[in-house]
Amino acid sequence: MAAAERRAFAHKINRTVAAEVRKQVSRERSGSPHSSRRSSSSLGVPLTEVIEPLDFEDVLLSRPPDAEPGPLRDLAEFPADDLELLLQPRECRTTEPGIPEDGKLDAQVRAAVEMYTEDWLITHRRYQHLSAAYSPITAETQRERQKGLTRQVFEQDTSGDERSGPEDSDDPRHSSGSPEDTPRSSGASSIFDLRNLAADSLLPSLLERTAPEDVDRRNEAARRQHRPRALLALYPAPDEDEAVERCSRPEPPREHFGQRILVKCLSLKFEIEIEPIFGILALYDVREKKKISENFYFDLNSDSMKGLLRAHGTHPAISTLARSAIFSVTYPSPDIFLVIKLEKVLQQGDISECCEPYMVMKEVDTAKNKEKLEKLRLAAEQFCTRLGRYRMPFAWTAVHLANIVSSAGQPDRDSDSEGERRPAWTDRRRRGPQDRTNSGDDTCSFSGFRPATLTVTNFFKQEAERLSDEDLFKFLADMRRPSSLLRRLRPVTAQLKIDISPAPENPHFCLSPELLHVKPYPDPRGRPTKEILEFPAREVYAPHTSYRNLLYVYPHCLNFSSRQGSVRNLTVRVQYMAGEDPSQALPVIFGKSSCSEFAREAFTPVVYHNKSPEFYEEFKLRLPACVTENHHLLFTFYHVSCQPRPGTALETPVGFTWIPLLQHGRLRTGPFCLPVSVDQPPPSYSVLTPDVALPGMRWVDGHKGVFSVELTAVSSVHPQDPHLDKFFTLVHVLEEGAFPFRLKDTVLSENTVEQELRASLAALRLASPEPLVAFSHHVLDKLVRLVVRPPIIGGQIVNLGRGAFEAMAHVVSLVHRSLEAAQDARGHCPLLAAYVHYAFRLPGTEPSLPSGAPPVAVQPATLARGPGRPASLYLARSKSISSSNPDLAVTPGSVDDEVSRILASKLLHEELALQWVVSGSAVREAVLQHAWFFFQLMVKSMALHLLLGQRLDTPRKLRFPGRFLDDIAALVGSVGLEVITRVYKDAELAERLNASLAFFLSDLLSLVDRGFIFSLVRAHYKQVSARLQSAPNPALLLTLRMDFTRILCSHEHYVTLNLPCCPLSPPASPSPSVSSTTSQSSTFSSQAPDPKVTSMFELSGPFRQQHFLAGLLLTELALALEPEAEGASLLHKKAISAVHSLLCSHDADPRYAEASVKARVAELYLPLLSLARDTLPRLHDFAEGPGQRSRLASMLDSDTEGEGDIGGTINPSVAMAIAGGPLAPGSRASISQGPVAASRSGYPLSAESSRTLLVCVLWVLKNAEPALLQRWAADLALPQLGRLLDLLYLCLAAFEYKGKKAFERINSLTFKKSLDMKARLEEAILGTIGARQEMVRRSRERSPFGNQENVRWRKSVTHWRQTSDRVDKTKDEMEHEALVEGNLATETSLVVLDTLEIIVQTVMLSEARESILGAVLKVVLYSLGSAQSALFLQHGLATQRALVSKFPELLFEEDTELCADLCLRLLRHCGSRVSTIRMHASASLYLLMRQNFEIGNNFARVKMQVTMSLSSLVGTTQSFSEEHLRRSLKTILTYAEEDVGLRDSTFAEQVQDLMFNLHMILTDTVKMKEHQEDPEMLIDLMYRIARGYQGSPDLRLTWLQNMAGKHAELGNHAEAAQCMVHAAALVAEYLALLEDSRYLPVGCVSFQNISSNVLEESAISDDILSPDEEGFCSGKHFTELGLVGLLEQAAAYFTMGGLYEAVNEVYKTLIPILEAHRDYKKLAAVHGKLQEAFTKIMHQSSGWERVFGTYFRVGFYGARFGDLDEQEFVYKEPSITKLAEISHRLEEFYTERFGEDVVEIVKDSNPVDKTKLDPQKAYIQITYVEPHFDTYELKDRVTYFDRNYGLRTFLFCTPFTPDGRAHGELPEQHKRKTLLSTDHAFPYIKTRIRVCHREETVLTPVEVAIEDMQKKTRELAFATEQDPPDAKMLQMVLQGSVGPTVNQGPLEVAQVFLAEIPEDPKLFRHHNKLRLCFKDFCKKCEDALRKNKALIGPDQKEYHRELERNYARLREALQPLLTQRLPQLLAPTTAGLRNSLNRASFRKADL
Repeated sequence: MAAAERRAFAHKINRTVAAEVRKQVSRERSGSPHSSRRSSSSLGVPLTEVIEPLDFEDVLLSRPPDAEPGPLRDLAEFPADDLELLLQPRECRTTEPGIPEDGKLDAQVRAAVEMYTEDWLITHRRYQHLSAAYSPITAETQRERQKGLTRQVFEQDTSGDERSGPEDSDDPRHSSGSPEDTPRSSGASSIFDLRNLAADSLLPSLLERTAPEDVDRRNEAARRQHRPRALLALYPAPDEDEAVERCSRPEPPREHFGQRILVKCLSLKFEIEIEPIFGILALYDVREKKKISENFYFDLNSDSMKGLLRAHGTHPAISTLARSAIFSVTYPSPDIFLVIKLEKVLQQGDISECCEPYMVMKEVDTAKNKEKLEKLRLAAEQFCTRLGRYRMPFAWTAVHLANIVSSAGQPDRDSDSEGERRPAWTDRRRRGPQDRTNSGDDTCSFSGFRPATLTVTNFFKQEAERLSDEDLFKFLADMRRPSSLLRRLRPVTAQLKIDISPAPENPHFCLSPELLHVKPYPDPRGRPTKEILEFPAREVYAPHTSYRNLLYVYPHCLNFSSRQGSVRNLTVRVQYMAGEDPSQALPVIFGKSSCSEFAREAFTPVVYHNKSPEFYEEFKLRLPACVTENHHLLFTFYHVSCQPRPGTALETPVGFTWIPLLQHGRLRTGPFCLPVSVDQPPPSYSVLTPDVALPGMRWVDGHKGVFSVELTAVSSVHPQDPHLDKFFTLVHVLEEGAFPFRLKDTVLSENTVEQELRASLAALRLASPEPLVAFSHHVLDKLVRLVVRPPIIGGQIVNLGRGAFEAMAHVVSLVHRSLEAAQDARGHCPLLAAYVHYAFRLPGTEPSLPSGAPPVAVQPATLARGPGRPASLYLARSKSISSSNPDLAVTPGSVDDEVSRILASKLLHEELALQWVVSGSAVREAVLQHAWFFFQLMVKSMALHLLLGQRLDTPRKLRFPGRFLDDIAALVGSVGLEVITRVYKDAELAERLNASLAFFLSDLLSLVDRGFIFSLVRAHYKQVSARLQSAPNPALLLTLRMDFTRILCSHEHYVTLNLPCCPLSPPASPSPSVSSTTSQSSTFSSQAPDPKVTSMFELSGPFRQQHFLAGLLLTELALALEPEAEGASLLHKKAISAVHSLLCSHDADPRYAEASVKARVAELYLPLLSLARDTLPRLHDFAEGPGQRSRLASMLDSDTEGEGDIGGTINPSVAMAIAGGPLAPGSRASISQGPVAASRSGYPLSAESSRTLLVCVLWVLKNAEPALLQRWAADLALPQLGRLLDLLYLCLAAFEYKGKKAFERINSLTFKKSLDMKARLEEAILGTIGARQEMVRRSRERSPFGNQENVRWRKSVTHWRQTSDRVDKTKDEMEHEALVEGNLATETSLVVLDTLEIIVQTVMLSEARESILGAVLKVVLYSLGSAQSALFLQHGLATQRALVSKFPELLFEEDTELCADLCLRLLRHCGSRVSTIRMHASASLYLLMRQNFEIGNNFARVKMQVTMSLSSLVGTTQSFSEEHLRRSLKTILTYAEEDVGLRDSTFAEQVQDLMFNLHMILTDTVKMKEHQEDPEMLIDLMYRIARGYQGSPDLRLTWLQNMAGKHAELGNHAEAAQCMVHAAALVAEYLALLEDSRYLPVGCVSFQNISSNVLEESAISDDILSPDEEGFCSGKHFTELGLVGLLEQAAAYFTMGGLYEAVNEVYKTLIPILEAHRDYKKLAAVHGKLQEAFTKIMHQSSGWERVFGTYFRVGFYGARFGDLDEQEFVYKEPSITKLAEISHRLEEFYTERFGEDVVEIVKDSNPVDKTKLDPQKAYIQITYVEPHFDTYELKDRVTYFDRNYGLRTFLFCTPFTPDGRAHGELPEQHKRKTLLSTDHAFPYIKTRIRVCHREETVLTPVEVAIEDMQKKTRELAFATEQDPPDAKMLQMVLQGSVGPTVNQGPLEVAQVFLAEIPEDPKLFRHHNKLRLCFKDFCKKCEDALRKNKALIGPDQKEYHRELERNYARLREALQPLLTQRLPQLLAPTTAGLRNSLNRASFRKADL
C-alpha cells in the first residue's frame, strides 16, 4: 500500500492525475484479494493517459482467425471488397446531349465539353452505409423498426374499459345498507357466492414437486421466447444535437433551379376579331428593377387569323407552338410581376389609332357594326399580306404574382409539418445554395400555392414614347398603389385566360432553353412546354453542369433625329455573321411563336412615324461552339413604308453598324452605344469595331453613338471574368504548346509564359465570385493538374506546386464564402464536397475500360489488366519528385519528353501533404479554415492511387512510402495543435477542425496502416491532455475530444478495429464448472477471481490496449462521470449519448444480427457495468424513495453507517476481513471506501442522461454471454453486488410503463396536476418500497411535504419520456408511443430478471447468500409492484415462485417486511383484469401459503399479511376490481381442493376460512366502489369499515391510513392529520399494554388535548386481545419508531392545514420520546418546526390570513337517498366556500346519480314538511351555519384558532313574519334561531358529522331590533378602535349609522319601538334594553366622529361637516324617545320575568 500511497502523493501535484490515481487505487482495492501480483500496467496508466495501442497489422498477422468462416470470422478483419471504384453515369436532363458537334473545337470548349459529359468517378467504401454516420438512427428509422411489435397487455390500460365491464352500477348486489350497520352483516350471505363462482384456469404442473434445476431451466426457456432482437429499437433515438459524426453523401452537382411556376396561356379573345395578335410573357422584379426571365412568345390566334399571314410564314416548328411555360424564380419576392405584352402586324397609323376600334366596339354590337368590321377586316388583310413580317407594339398588362400565390391560399399547412420536424442537419443540407432570401421576402414562396386560373380583362395600350423597361418599372410600381394612374386610362378590353400553378416535379413534353427535349418526353409530336431561362435578381452561386452557350441582344433605342431623308417607320434587323459575305449569316437566332425554330435574321417591332424609337425587344441567339475573330453581329436599319406607293420599296436600308464578338480571345458583352454608318461597311470591317473611323465612310450624326444596345451571354464555356479568362487561356496554351501566343496586347513566348502563369495563379483570388463558383470544377481540375503534372516549358519541368496549392486554398475559401448560407451542419460547402466526391479524378488516369466495355460500376480488378492498357495510366511513379523545396525546377537532362513527363508527374496526396506542411502562415490560415476539403481530396487521391494501381493486395504497411506517412503525422500533429490553441479564441473553427481531423483519421483507417493511425490518435490525445492541465475551461476541450472520439468510433468497421476476437490474455477455461465454485475464499468462488475476467469488466490496461477505440470511448465516459468532472451535465450527456448511438447502430447492423456475434460486440462494453455501478449515487432516482439510491448496497455493506450513507472510509480491519487476506494494493473492499467526497458529492445526472445510461447497461446485460456475466458476478464483493442490484432496481424504476393515459395527459399538457398529492399518496400506498409502511418510512427520512427535495421530485414526474417538441400528437402517434413504451418496459424488466437469475445461480452456494437473496427478492418484489405487462408478470411470478421454493426461510424466518410486500403485490395481481396475470398470481399466492404451512403446520403469518394487504388494497386503489379478485380467491380454493399432497392435513380447511374472510372484506368494499364519486359517503364507508376492525388494530390502523390518504388527496389536511392522531393514539394504547415506559403516552388519554374525539381509540379489554399472539400488532407501526412516524406525519398534515397550535400539541407528545432516545438531530428539527409554527401564529394572529373552514347544515329528504333519508349533517367545506358553490356541487353530484329533474334544492331554511314532498324526488336543504359558543366558553376560546377548533355546536337564524313571508315591516319581523349539536367535534376524521341534537328559539320583533342595534354598535366600536386606523372603513360604518338613512335605519327602529311605552309589562325589559342600546349607539357615533376628524385631510372637511350635521339631526330626533322613563321600572321585578336574551330562557318555539 505504501508504494501506491507514495506514488499517489507524488501525483497530487496535479489535480487531474491525482483524482485519477485515487480512482485507480480504489478500483484496484476493489479488485481481487489474490491479485496483488497482477501486472501493474493497469495501475501504471491512469485513465487520463492513453495507453500504447497494439500494433494492429502485426496482431492480425500473428493471430490466425480461429473462427469458422461466417459472421464471427468477419469480425476479425476488414472485408476484401471494402473499397471499390464506381463510375456513376452523369445524369443528363435532356434526351439529346446538346453539346456541339462541330469538328474543330478549341482547347477551352473541348475541355468544357469533356467536363460536362464525363461520368462521375466515385471511390466507394462498400460497408460505409452501415456506420452511424451514414445511416443514423433517427426517430423515423426507429419508427420503421418498431413496426410489427406486439401490443403488451397492461393492467392500467385495460382499466379504462371497466365502466362497460361486468361491474355495472345496476347490479343488485350493489345496494347499500345503512352506514350504521356493522360491516360484517353485509357479507353474511355471500359465502355461497364464492362457491358458485367460476375459477380461472389452473397452471399445469404447478402442484407437481419438480427439482429446482428443472424449474429454472423451464423458466429460462420460456423467458427466451419471443424476445425483441434489438433492445434499443424500443428506446427513443439518440439525440440529434449530439450527432457530430452525422454525414450524408453530397448530392451530385445538378443544374440550378429556383422555385418553378407553370404558366399556361389558355385563350385570348377581344371584342372584335379582325387580325392576329401575338403575346410575350416575362417576369420582372420591381424592387431589383430587373427583368428576371427571358421572353416566352405565345400565339393564341384562331386558324383563320393565322391564315392571314400565310404569305410570310414557313411551316411553323413545333417548338414555336408552345402555349405553356415554366418560369424559375430563385429569389421569390412580393415584388415580382408577370408582364404580358401584345403585338400585332404593322399597319398604317400610330398605336392609339390602331387600338381605337378595340376600345370602342363591343361584341354585343357586332350586327350593328357589321360594315365597319368588314372594312377593318379588309384593311387588316391587306396589311398582313404586305407587312406580315413586321410587328408593332399594341397593349400590355401585368399580373402581381404575390397576390396569386397568397390569395390562392396556402394549402393545408399540415403538409409541411413533416418537414418542420426534420432534424436540423437534414434541413440545412436540403436547402439549395440560394435560400438566403432577404428578411422581407420570407413571406413569399412560389412553391406550395393552390393553382389559380386568371382571366385578365384590362390591357393598357402601349405608348410610343414609353416603351423602355425604365418606363415599364415606373408603371408597375404605380400599379401597386391604390390610386393608380393606370386605372384612369381607358383600357383595351379583352379576355386573356391563364393558368398559374406550381410546376410539377418532372413535367412531360418540356423543352430546355436550348430547345432540347427534357426527359421524360413521351412523344415528339406533343405540344411542348418551354422552360424559360431565369436571369436571377441577385447572384446565384452554382457550378455549371451542362453545356450552355446563349447570347441575348437587347436593342434599347435609336436616335435618327439628325438623319436626313425619309426615316420614320424604323426597324432594326439583327444577323449573326460568320464572315462578311451576306450568305454567311448563321441560322442561330431563336424563332418566336408560330415560325421556324431558328432564323438567320430578326426585326424589331416598328413604332409608327418615330425617328428616335425605343425598343423592348429581346433577341436570343445560340452561340456557335467556336467563336472566331470574324464572328460579329450585324445591325441593319430600315425604313418601312406602310402605304403601298408606286415606286417606293417596302423597306429601305438607312444605316449599318456591327459588334465584333471576340476581343483578345474574350467574348464581348455588356452595353454598347454604337455609331451608325450611312453606307454599307467596307470589306474586312468585321475585325474592327465601328468606333474606328474608317476612311471614306459617312456616319449618322458625325460618328456619334446613336444606337444603344446591350449583349448578355449565358454561357458555361465563356467565364466572362478577366482573371479566369486569362488563367484558362494560359493553361490551354501550355497544354497545346502553341507559342508564340498573343494575350491581350502582349505576345507571350516560352520564356515569359511561366511568369505570366504564376501571376495568373496569384490573381485567381481576385476573380468575381459568381463566375468563379460557376467554373469552380474547371478551375480546381486545372489546379490539380498543375500540381500533379507540372508543365514542361522549353524542355524544363516547371514546378508550380506551391503556387497551385495556394491558388487552390484561395479558390476554396472564395467558393466557401459565396455559399456561406448553404453550408451543411458541419460547415462544409456542399458544392465542394460534391466536387471531391463525384467530379475529382487524378488527371490522365482515365478509368476507361479496355475494349470499350460499358461504364458500369467498375470492379477495381479490371481497371488496368486488359491488353489495351491506356498509355495515360502512368503508374510507375516510384520516382515522384518532390524535394524539400517544391519549387525547384528539375532538369531532366537528355531524357526524351515522354519519360521526363512521367518523371515529373507526382502523386496528389503526397504533394498536398507536403505543401500543407511547408506552407506559409497566410496560406495555412486559408487551408485551415477549410481543412476538410483538403483532407477529403487527399483521401480520395489515396483511394484512387490504391484502386487504379492495383495496390489493394499489398500489405497495409507497404502501401504508402514512409516519407508520406511522416508528412501525415506532422500534418495531424499541427492541425491537432491548432484545434487546441484555437478552442478559446474561435470555438467554431476549432470545432470544425476537430471534426475534420477526426473524419480524416477515420477515413485513413480504411486505407493505411491502422496501427499507425492509432498512434496518431494517441499522440493527439496526449496533446490535448497536456493542454488540459493549464486550460482555463477544460470542459470546452473535453467536449471537442469527445466529439473526436465519437467520430472515430463511427467507422463502419469499428468493431473489427477493436480486435474483438482476440482474447485479452491467453485463453481461459470457457465457463466456471460447478465443482470449482464449492469451496469458499472470495465472496462466492473458490479460486482467486480470474484476472482475465476482471480485466474484461474494468477499464484495465489490457482492455484499453486491445480494444483501443472502445477503450477511448469508455474512458471518456468514465472521466465525464467522475464526481469532480467539470461542466458535468453537458459532458455526461455527450459521453452517454456517444455510447448510446454506437449501441443503436450495432443493434441495427445486419452484420451483428447473430447472438454469438452480438455477444462478442457486447464484450467491448463490459466495463459499462462497473462504471454505471460506481455512478449509482449520482444517477437520477427514478424510484423516488428517500435515501434509496443505495437501498440494497447499504443493506449488504456491513460497514456503512446511517441510511443510504455510502461515504465514510472503511475500517481497515473490516476491509481486511472482507478481502480475506493481507491488505494489498489490489485487495478488494467496497468501492464506497474511496475518498468521502468522491462518492457523495459530484454532479447528479439528469433524468434523461441517467435513463440513457441505464438502457446502455441493459443492452450489455442482454447481449453479453451469460456464462461470462456469471463468472464476473462470482468475483464481486458483497457491497459491489449490492450496488449492482441497486442498479437493476433503478433500471426497473426508470423504464416503468406509465400507461396510455399518461401519454394523453402529457399530450394535453395537464400533467402538472399529476404532481399533486394524489400521485404521492398512490405511490406511497401502492408501494415503491415496503408497501404499507411507506408513509412512516418516508416521513422518518424526510417529510413528504418538506421542501428540501421535492423540487427534484417534481421534475421527475415527467422524466420518463423525452417528448418531442410538438405537443399535439395524433391519436395514432400516441397509440404507437404507448405500444413502444410498453414493449420497452417489458423488455428492460425481462433483462433485469435474466440478470437476477444469473446472480441467484452464482450465489446459491455462498455464505452470504441470505442478505444477497433478500436483496434480490426486493428487486423482484419491486418489479412485481411496478406497472408491468402480463408477459413480464408471468415470468416474474415464475421467478418469484422458484425463489420462494428454493429459499423459503427468506420470507418466513427473516423480516416480516418482505412477506407483507409479497402478499400485497400478489393480491393486487389477483385482482387484475387480465386473466393470465390472475392465473399466475393466484398460483403464487397458493404456493406461498403452502410453503408457510409446510414449515409450521399453520400459515398465520401469510394469513395476517394477506388480510392486511387486502384492506390496504381495497381502501386505496380506485381501479380495483373485486369481481376479478373473487375469481382468484375461487382459483386458490380450487388449488387447495386439488392438492393431493396435503389432503390429510387441515390446510385446505384453513385456506377455505381465509378465502371466505377475504371475500367478506371485499363485499364491504363493493359499496365503497359505488360511492367512489361521493367523497363524503366514501369517507363514511371507510370510517365504518375501520370501526368494524376495532378488534384488529393492524387493520384499523391500515384503514385510518387509507382515510388519511383519501383526505390528503382531497386536500382536507386537518382531517388527514386527525386520522394520523387517531392512528397514533391506537398505537399508543397497544404500546401501553406491552410495556410501561414513562416517556411514552399513556394510551389515547394523552392525546385529548389534540382532539376530544381520540378517546374512541381506547383499547378493548385485555382478555379479548393478547398482544403477543403471532401476527397481532406485528406491523412496523406498533413500535416506538412507528409511533414517532405517525406523530410526525400528523404534525406535517397539521402544518399543511395551517393548524399550527395543534402542531405544538402533537410535538408535546413526541418530544419526551425523542428525549428518551437522545435523538438530538430530530429534536433540533422538531424545535425548528415549532419555532416556525409559533412564528406563523404570531404573524397570522388576526385570523384573516388563515381561514379554517366554512360550515353548512345539509338535510336529505326523500326515499331515493336510502340510508341518508331525513338525516341532517354538518358539512365542513374548504374556507370561504359560498352557499351557491356547495349547493351547486351537491345538486350536480346527485343529479348525475339520480338523473335529471329528480333533485331539488330547498331554497329556505324553514323546517321541511315531509307530507308536502313528492315521494319520487330527492330534496336537499342547505343552510350556512356558524360555530356557536356559550358565554362561559368564550372566556377560554380567546384566539381565532380556539374559535375554530373542537366545534360541536352550530347556529343559524331564519327571519320570518307571522303571515309566512321571510321579511316584513319592523313591528312584525321575527327571527328563529336554531342550535345544532354534532356527534363529534370538528375537525374529525371525516368532513361531515351527523347532527345529534337540535334546539330552536324564536325572537320577537323588539328582540330582533335589540340584536340589530347591538351589532351596529359593535361595528362602530370595531371601526373606531381598529389599529392601525382604516379611514375608509370608518367612514363607511359612520355613513350607514348617521347618514340620512334608507328605510329601517336606526331612527326608524327607535320610532317604531320606543315611541310608545308598551302595554304588556312583560315587554318593559326589552323596551328599556333597546333604549340603553341607543344610548350606547349615540356615544359610539360620537367617538367615531371624533376619530374621523383626526384622520381626514383638508379635502374631506366638507364631508365631515355633513356627517356631523346628520349626527346632530339624528340625536335631536332620538332625544325625546330616549328620555321618557318607565314608571314600572322602579317596581320590583316579578319572579316570572327573566332575561329572555339569556340562554336559560330560550323557550321552545310554539309556532
